[in-house]
Amino acid sequence: MRLYLDASAIIYGVEGVDSVRQAVIAWIARAEAENASGGAILTSRLSRLECRVFPLREQQVELLACYDEFFVRRSLTVVEIAASVIERATDLRVRYGLKTPDAIHVATAIDLQADLILTGDRDLARCSEVRVQIV
Repeated sequence: MRLYLDASAIIYGVEGVDSVRQAVIAWIARAEAENASGGAILTSRLSRLECRVFPLREQQVELLACYDEFFVRRSLTVVEIAASVIERATDLRVRYGLKTPDAIHVATAIDLQADLILTGDRDLARCSEVRVQIV
């Protein structure tokens, strides 16, 4: 399974309430277990930005360290946002009325041929181009 994590899924996995955090961890573990057979855990540089804003603003050094640790894990691929992703995101934003960051996440997942986007954002479920799992 090629699992794409948007920022909300990562936030839930790092600092969410226990039941939701455990659900995210279970999805990640499943993708890690399938890594040898083509599985992957994917996200974009945008997720890193979104996840680090609050701890930086609130000067929560320990929380920031948790995110920094998450983003350097060996099983995670963090991709740059390509021009083609921005073009696709523009179309998705218009077609589904998504917020710009959400459209970029969906476009990135499509570009990476993700099997599933894990998210806490119900708006992403409107997209038919990729499977979306709400946590």
